[in-house]
Amino acid sequence: MAFMKKYLLPLLGLFLAYCYYSADEEFRPEMLQGKKVIVTGASKGIGREIAFHLAKMGAHVVVTARSEETLQEVVSHCQKLGAASAHYIAGSMEDMTFAEQFVAKAGKLMGGLDMLILNHITSSPFAFFNNDIYQVRQIMEVNFLSYVVLSVAALPMLKQSNGSIVVVSSIAGKMAHPMVAPYSASKFALDGFFSAIRKEHSIAKVNVSVTLCVLGLINTDTAMKAVSAKLNLEASPKEECALQIIKGGALRQDEMYYGTPQWTSLLLGNPGRQFMEFLQSRRLNLNKLLDN
Repeated sequence: MAFMKKYLLPLLGLFLAYCYYSADEEFRPEMLQGKKVIVTGASKGIGREIAFHLAKMGAHVVVTARSEETLQEVVSHCQKLGAASAHYIAGSMEDMTFAEQFVAKAGKLMGGLDMLILNHITSSPFAFFNNDIYQVRQIMEVNFLSYVVLSVAALPMLKQSNGSIVVVSSIAGKMAHPMVAPYSASKFALDGFFSAIRKEHSIAKVNVSVTLCVLGLINTDTAMKAVSAKLNLEASPKEECALQIIKGGALRQDEMYYGTPQWTSLLLGNPGRQFMEFLQSRRLNLNKLLDN
């Protein structure tokens, strides 16, 4: 009976809460009207489509990527689509100083920040790992470490707005995938770090949501070129994917799955992991932690 009161009943409550909050909620485009949003990796693919959807919803948008010429085209189209404002700042996320300074510049352009959408990646071959340590380091720095730098720089503004961090990840960050070992490692790192940050926000009463977007194969030019003739799998449309990412962030979901079978979120949501995390949280001395 004591075990039931201490563990099973709270776990049942968590399960019911998960079912409630993971149910379809109503998304309205006006949720983004006037919101101030950063989108990284926005010169093409999913990031560009995210910017276009936000523009149609009347958001303020600052986009970034390496190609200034392409970003100019994205911003011009965002303005035509009805964005409240649209700006770009070109640069490489291999440069951590640029990543940090970019957030500050974007915040000044928009007068604050409501949503940070982290979407950029560096090129990663679809092939057996060839013992290239430099490649692993580069992928980890761009696909993971720069995400941390950007989120740290954005957090003060997001605290003021009770905003959201949206992290675009992959099914390769939830289960092992051959041929993409360094890429997969960077995506697993995103899950570990940002899922922990989400729990820290809950403990510290920080009203900044963290949404992890777990994507399957999406029909971006980059992805299609990488897996051409190597993977027997139908790709999902990038336009719908971009919209689902925005919805996940706006509804402040913990995780969003797209481009995967319907049962994927149930299996990879991992009730066993959630149970162990719940038990671990019960062992924390919250009063002592919060005093520090």
